[in-house]
Amino acid sequence: MSEPLSTTAPQDENQIVAERREKLAALRNRGVAFPNDFERRDQAGDLHGRYAETAGEALASETIPVQLAGRMMLKRVMGKASFATLQDLSGRIQIYVARDQVGEDAYDAFKRMDLGDILGVSGHLFRTKTNELTIQVNQVRLLTKALRPLPEKFHGLADTEQKYRQRYLDLITSEQTRLTFIRRSRIIQAMREFFIARGFLEVETPMMHPIPGGASAKPFVTHHNTLDMELFLRIAPELYLKRLVVGGLEKVFEINRNFRNEGISTRHNPEFTMVEFYEAYRDYKYLMDFVEQMLRDVAIQTLGHAVVPYQGQTIDLSRPFARLTALEATVQYNPELKDAALDDRAFLIEELKRRKIGHRPNDSLGGLQLTLFEETTEQQLIQPTYIIDYPIETSPLARASDSRPGITERFELYIAGREVANGFSELNDPEDQAARFQAQVAAKEAGDEEAMYYDADYIRALEHGLPPTAGCGIGIDRLVMLLTDAASIRDVILFPLLRKED
Repeated sequence: MSEPLSTTAPQDENQIVAERREKLAALRNRGVAFPNDFERRDQAGDLHGRYAETAGEALASETIPVQLAGRMMLKRVMGKASFATLQDLSGRIQIYVARDQVGEDAYDAFKRMDLGDILGVSGHLFRTKTNELTIQVNQVRLLTKALRPLPEKFHGLADTEQKYRQRYLDLITSEQTRLTFIRRSRIIQAMREFFIARGFLEVETPMMHPIPGGASAKPFVTHHNTLDMELFLRIAPELYLKRLVVGGLEKVFEINRNFRNEGISTRHNPEFTMVEFYEAYRDYKYLMDFVEQMLRDVAIQTLGHAVVPYQGQTIDLSRPFARLTALEATVQYNPELKDAALDDRAFLIEELKRRKIGHRPNDSLGGLQLTLFEETTEQQLIQPTYIIDYPIETSPLARASDSRPGITERFELYIAGREVANGFSELNDPEDQAARFQAQVAAKEAGDEEAMYYDADYIRALEHGLPPTAGCGIGIDRLVMLLTDAASIRDVILFPLLRKED
């Protein structure tokens, strides 16, 4: 977790801003206040990496030229010379500004610069008496005047939402936050490379749908004025991606934004990122091996290892993932239910009532077992575990098992007590799919806001022939939470949805 920020400085912020505006006005009177002609040639992290082992004597003899820009985070004025610290994306580096080197006017101007200002400096490297790599500055320029002060380092926020609302300040002041989002970018890149290396084609599908589909969720609704039609923000790209497989694009993936008009929690944000992928002539068992290998490779590529510390637990992605049905997992993780009659529908209903777990009395045996699993067991699945073989009524797009009536060839992957992936052998029988859609329509008419719509064009596509196909969606935000040890989804989304600011 990154350090809490503060937007309340000891000195009145309005006074600070007024003083800085006066400085900006003086800059405007002297010429260009926000110059854009400084050429940055070096970065702090690169310099530290390149010269970490170079002794001070060698730096002095080589006179290594440096031209660097960054935000001033620390400043220590000492008469005729001053030290400061500049920060760029790669890290921080100390600079040494002496009046004899830069000239009296430039030094006086530097002393009036404030923390948060963005500077450009030219000079050469040396080591101080304490052996710190430092830039001896021979030219310093103010590139951007910061009118507002940085948060005070030692004053925490009373309202933790400020960290998310003013993410720019969080990024400026918290190295951990910067590292989290750098790692997020690398995780997504590693996933993209994994797919491309295996012959997948990256595609893009619509984010505004005439019919919401591909998942059971409540959509956001909007309106297109010119066409005078109601549209829904995408809840999943699934039905469009499978249309592409019908069209002959046999291996496709999309890194996509989805929108669901649902609650907000440490695991849920109404706008979130997933990767969905489909491969023809595969089944759900193949997909489980594929996903397991991908997560292992992504962890190794971004962290250097596949054993991941997460919120006090150790998650081992290097070992084969467990595979259990919902019933098997419920019995394994709830010893008091070991000898219970969980295959008896009447007993299950009474057990759910006893535990005060909401359920639909008309659900099948498998549906009731799944409800009991979700309420008692899924949060206990810390190590990677596939829950397999879901009932048909909860899986309207998944292929039914040929040997087990009422069961589909579907899995969900749980890690650290939360769902990370959902995949299945795709239902490619157009008549079966049409009947499943009709059942969803009936559920919607009965009051289920998350039930699916009937998608006539998708049925038409299936009637042209979808080859045997397997598909999966992986929640990128939740995966990033795992690989960055983040407790909340808000910590891995740059701008999570918040209430309106007062």
